[in-house]
Amino acid sequence: MFEKNRLVLKSIDFIHEFEVSGYELDSFGHVNNAVYLNYYEQSRWKIMQEMGLLDFLRNADLFLFVVKAQLKFIKELNLLEKAYVVSSFKTEGFFVVFKQEVFNEAKEKVNTGIIKCLFVNRKREAVDIPDELLKYSNHG
Repeated sequence: MFEKNRLVLKSIDFIHEFEVSGYELDSFGHVNNAVYLNYYEQSRWKIMQEMGLLDFLRNADLFLFVVKAQLKFIKELNLLEKAYVVSSFKTEGFFVVFKQEVFNEAKEKVNTGIIKCLFVNRKREAVDIPDELLKYSNHG
């Protein structure tokens, strides 16, 4: 169906597949708009895992903190529908900006998101983007 969980370092495109669950539906029977935030967050965690950065972030006591999220609903997703998130990111100063899009199995775009994040330490202070992440970034 899709290339599963691939990271292309040149363009920083990452694909995360999922299937719509019943608890993600709203009263109209399609994915609730707020659920796309969960899809995007799970995809960002998968990106960090694929890059081998999860252990680094844990050991450094760093956290990726969302400061702004812009979503655009385009088309609905329904129960048990297979879909995937395509993610890329760039850096802008202290910020990591993710461009994330959800596609259905027919490869139709159903949602887009621009998620702006920064790294914070345990004291919730903003810190520089780790060098380990910068080598994967398309600088903005």
